[in-house]
Amino acid sequence: MKNRIVLIAFLLLTCTCVYAETIVLRTGARVRGSIVFQNEEVVIVRDEGGARFQYPRADVENILTDDALEATQEAQPEEQEKTATKKASVLLEVGAGTVYLPREKMGAFASVDFMVGSHHIGERHIFIGGGIGYHGMFMGANKYHFVPIQAALRMPILEQKHAPVFGASIGYGIAMSKSYTGGLYAGLDLGYRYQLNPKTAIGAVFFARFQQAKVEVVETVEGHDYTHKTGRNFISFGAKFTLYF
Repeated sequence: MKNRIVLIAFLLLTCTCVYAETIVLRTGARVRGSIVFQNEEVVIVRDEGGARFQYPRADVENILTDDALEATQEAQPEEQEKTATKKASVLLEVGAGTVYLPREKMGAFASVDFMVGSHHIGERHIFIGGGIGYHGMFMGANKYHFVPIQAALRMPILEQKHAPVFGASIGYGIAMSKSYTGGLYAGLDLGYRYQLNPKTAIGAVFFARFQQAKVEVVETVEGHDYTHKTGRNFISFGAKFTLYF
């Protein structure tokens, strides 16, 4: 029994001679000191003041030696500098849904938008930028195609990896046919975004879009057909996939 006590005391004294280390807990707290004892269940640390603390192994995320801690601290400014330079971002959106045009049947809607801008505003992952796209509206025999020139805002409501996101766009939709003309374009988004890393995020959102246009219509007056252009408002709803990179 005495031999066992002597052996344990020797091991404890040996452990106390270990260089100072930093214990990183899963809560984010750090404890600097020397490891007195550790196994698969517990870690016992003596801090610089001589006090001893016991932590369940499951609560310990990492144990850093002075050399490792110094290397980590030296690397942090470099990582921050890299992150700070990655403010430019590309936003790609692909959507589909339904379009409605007064006095005509409902139809299908498809879109692709490509925008470039800033993905960081202050400490927030807010995208502000602009770009172009393609919006196709297919209503039976009638097909309308627009190229929107737009400015866009995409803002997460919470600054977390998983967060609801709000978006808005405004611009001008250029008609791709002489049979109709373009006009004001606006859109609203509401959905979900997942931040993969400081540079990249993916999301799925519901959208509502408004597109002004003048389309050709044929009216019959006293047995004669007259063709002219009249103002119409395309209203579309649907969902889209978003990718920030």
